[in-house]
Parts: sequence; C-alpha cells; structure tokens
Amino acid sequence: MTARIRILLADDHPIVRDGLVAILGTQADFEVVGEASNGAELITLAGTLKPDVVLTDLEMPGMDGVAAIREIRDHLPTVRIIVLTVFDTDDRIISSIQAGAHGYLLKGAPRNEIFNAIRVVGAGGSLLHPIITSKLLEHIRAPESTANESLTEREMEVLRLLAQGKTNREIAENLSITERTVKFHVSSITGKLGVNNRTEAVTLAVQRGLITL
Repeated sequence: MTARIRILLADDHPIVRDGLVAILGTQADFEVVGEASNGAELITLAGTLKPDVVLTDLEMPGMDGVAAIREIRDHLPTVRIIVLTVFDTDDRIISSIQAGAHGYLLKGAPRNEIFNAIRVVGAGGSLLHPIITSKLLEHIRAPESTANESLTEREMEVLRLLAQGKTNREIAENLSITERTVKFHVSSITGKLGVNNRTEAVTLAVQRGLITL
C-alpha cells in the first residue's frame, strides 16, 4: 500500500478548512492530520505532528503565513510547504518563496491543480500557479530597481522611521513636520515603490536593500 501524504492545513476561516478537508479526503493517498487557524498554531502543530506537507494561507491573525513558513523552514527543514492564498502581488510571492515555500497556488485553482501540487511538492519538487510563475519571471527579468534614486532624502527619512514602527504623529514630531506632510510622504513612498500600504513599503524596501531593520 502506498504511503499517504500527511497534510497540515492552516487558514483562519473554518469554512475554507472544512472545504479543503472534504476535497482532499477524496484522494486515497492524502491524509489531513491537523488544522490550524493562525501562524502560531501552525508552528505548534507542525512541530507536534511532523506533516509531510503544509498547505497554508498567508493572511492570518497574529503571526502571518510568511513568518510561520520561515519558522517551519528553520526548525523543520524536511516539511514541505505550499501557499494557498488569494494574494498574487509580487511582494507576497517573493516573500513566501524567500521564506521557504515550495509551492504557491491561488485560491480558486482547480482541485486537480491542488492535488498535483501536493503530490509534486510532497515528492520533493516545487510547483507554482502559472500566473505566479509569470510574475516571478517578470520580477527576475526586471532591471535593478532605481527606487532608492527616485525617493527623496526626506522620503528615505520617513521610510526609515516607518521601519521602526513609528506612527505618523511620532514621525512628524521626529522630523519637525506636520502629520499631513507625513501622510503626503507616505503616499509618495508607496506610489514610487508600487505597494499598497506602509507595511508592504517597508517589506519591499528591506528586500531591495534600501533600508535595514
């Protein structure tokens, strides 16, 4: 009898987990051994259950999926990890792959793609959704970013303070400017970096070596 692939699920929505359990249960070579609702719980269960494959979302309360992936990679290197998420932005993809994910699928992918990904990754391979592969290739082919050249000296100061977790008011006080001016700089920074919010701006800036934490 062929050994089953032991799978640990992580998603903060019970209905999503229930759906995945039902879908994966149709495959004779799959066994769902546990379910986690957040990143911290995922790490705990991974350490206890030692699954073959982790299937995890990225956006979860408390510790998110990327941080959990990194933790599992560092302490359980034999566990294979697949991201199953709605996010297809470049920074999420790159962060997940750098953290140690072996597969990246978008929610809504046909169940056969999910089955195939679990089997491929479980066997030691890697598999990305076609859209994700295209985005990753575009990122690799893109010329080196000149974002640090386009950001003004003041914007770099604001970015460094954002990386320290400071609020708009604290940044305003630190730089002796108004909160309205800080908001303007933050909007300019996110626009130039092509991200949606300050957290993504800091993450991307660190990845590109513009700032250090």
